[in-house]
Amino acid sequence: MNSNGHILIIDDENSLRQTMARILQRAGYEVTAAANGKEGLALVSEHPFDLLYLDIRMPDMSGLELLKIIHTKLPDLPIILFTAQPDLNSAVEALRRGATDYLLKPLKPQTVIDRTQAILADKQKERRKREIQRHIEALQAELNEIESQGKDKIISGPQQSSALDDRFLKRGGLVLDLHIRRVTMNERVVNLLPTSFDYLLVLARHTPNVVDYQTLVSEAQGYESDIREAQELTKWHIHHIRQAIEPDSRNPIHVINVRGTGYRLVLD
Repeated sequence: MNSNGHILIIDDENSLRQTMARILQRAGYEVTAAANGKEGLALVSEHPFDLLYLDIRMPDMSGLELLKIIHTKLPDLPIILFTAQPDLNSAVEALRRGATDYLLKPLKPQTVIDRTQAILADKQKERRKREIQRHIEALQAELNEIESQGKDKIISGPQQSSALDDRFLKRGGLVLDLHIRRVTMNERVVNLLPTSFDYLLVLARHTPNVVDYQTLVSEAQGYESDIREAQELTKWHIHHIRQAIEPDSRNPIHVINVRGTGYRLVLD
């Protein structure tokens, strides 16, 4: 099941635009497409969208320019950029300007669907936070009443324990909730982009072993790349992970670079 939503695709390449539209439509989403930045900007101004896919390189207006304009007007609209060339500087600049994530061409159908589902699910979760908060006090009062009467005690059994083991990946003070894709470090919730979460998950699963650049990219994003491309793709996500979990990102003690090979996660 996916979270229904209206998605806008902006790309000057007609074949890719049509292919992405078919992929997302078959997955149950409403899709609108634009052939250039000007057309896309007009559509964003006239219609509400839940997610935007945007090509970085377009002839009339670059994706980065368009991203800046749209994010200024609609800061809560998730935007995923995609490009045929792995360019760390462009990726960093896109994320600084408010992009939610970026993907590499050729786009794999399952990757597009997975990213769409994850981001729209996160958006839906944010919308529900206020509603949940309104019920906390009532639920707490009900729980207190149940406990005072000695009824409905929660019993931990083998099945519950197994379900929790499948849901949470724990490494020292790091906990990854695989169901809601949330990270906590020493009981503090940290924010990660969806793809950065996947990179951290790969490192956590392999810890304390070194994970080479190409394995990181393959397992986190599903791409097969040469070592130079993999190193560039990995660099930004490692930077973001360090900012999220390191006491001092300039002097990392948890995500260690093994020069020329890859990275290893070190936790107590």
